[in-house]
Amino acid sequence: MGADIRFPNLGITLEHVGKTISIGGFSIAYYGMIIAFGMVAGFLMASWEAKRLNQNGEMILDLALWDIIFAVISARLYYVLFSWEYYSQNLIEIFNIRGGGMAIYGGIIGGVITTFVFARIRKLSFYELLDIACTGLLIGQIFGRWGNFFNREAFGGYTNNLFAMQIRRSDVRAGDVTKELLSHIVTLDGVEYIQVHPTFLYESLWNIVVLLIILWHTKKRRFQGELFLMYLCGYGLGRLWIEGLRTDQLKIFGTQIPVSQLLSGILCLGSFGILLYQWWKGKKRKAEKA
Repeated sequence: MGADIRFPNLGITLEHVGKTISIGGFSIAYYGMIIAFGMVAGFLMASWEAKRLNQNGEMILDLALWDIIFAVISARLYYVLFSWEYYSQNLIEIFNIRGGGMAIYGGIIGGVITTFVFARIRKLSFYELLDIACTGLLIGQIFGRWGNFFNREAFGGYTNNLFAMQIRRSDVRAGDVTKELLSHIVTLDGVEYIQVHPTFLYESLWNIVVLLIILWHTKKRRFQGELFLMYLCGYGLGRLWIEGLRTDQLKIFGTQIPVSQLLSGILCLGSFGILLYQWWKGKKRKAEKA
């Protein structure tokens, strides 16, 4: 009885939204399938962007293979590190990524380090590779957030706005359900629903805008690394707002400060400051030559 997911203010009811699919007797999580699809789509986007920047598209395949491996490991380690209170008591769960638990900032850190090493070994421009990779990263994030949709995770607190989403209380982790959500429980056909901000949707749409701006600006790029700085600034700005809505925030040890929100603010301000400085330097050089 009852639908799985509802968007009451949009008039959308999704009656059957599973978390897994069975193929040949094997259960495969939609989360993993979507993440894998996002990785492939991200690679194709980065290859296309490499050609737009007159770089070797085939080289991107080599970089993507290494970046994906270490980004996934880093994304999981980041999540586990800031959820250590739980994982220290459930060590075996560290290796269970089928149910989610990947932090994008961990993946970005791992990817940047891997790209730096790759650039040094291949004697390539580190900043040029970052400019190429950020478009693929955005595509991966745009699709990847829909894995959170199927997992019923990474949602926000109570809202009754146009995009309000209702999901079965029994389908979500108890720790992600706040007192505010419990005070607005909706019961339909004998099924309890929590009504939340679909933050996965907000972030996916926000990333589409950031991607379009970067693609539009590619041919106007003034220095290597500019596109990646624009990514950090744009994504950081959106995440700063969206992270504040979420109920599953990873906190800095011993505080109530959301680590991803703090990091978003630092990256946004820092990258914006560097962009302004580089643009000022460019204008100054032009003025001196005039």
